[in-house]
Amino acid sequence: MSDERRKRQQERLDDGKPIDVKKYLTWGGVLLLFAVAYTAGWYYKNHKYDKFAQCLAGKNAKMYGLYYCPHCADQKAMFGKSFHYVPYVECAIKGSRDLAPECAVAGVKLFPSWQFGMDPPKPGVLSLEALSDKTGCSLP
Repeated sequence: MSDERRKRQQERLDDGKPIDVKKYLTWGGVLLLFAVAYTAGWYYKNHKYDKFAQCLAGKNAKMYGLYYCPHCADQKAMFGKSFHYVPYVECAIKGSRDLAPECAVAGVKLFPSWQFGMDPPKPGVLSLEALSDKTGCSLP
């Protein structure tokens, strides 16, 4: 390749304009900030009840439910991703109409039901505020 041809090819590639590195770094920084803010918001939204759920576990609160129960699903959804900290007893036995032995012993008949300490289970979907009042755990 001749020198003249190389020069023309180089001119076509960069059009003779210098690359504005500051511009690319600025936009990269802005995109990074948006990504961090989005991730932080998502994490907070899905994990804001972690400490509350852990407190429920510490106060011996327990939820009895069924995997196919829509009200149980509503109760679980109130906690979001934090539900895995809530002490939960699955009362349905797949392939059977019987309740799990722990549920039968506790006397649970309606779902979801919450048991606080040694009190008998209380049926129904409870608001997070009601759970807070029963246990003394503070909401975020």
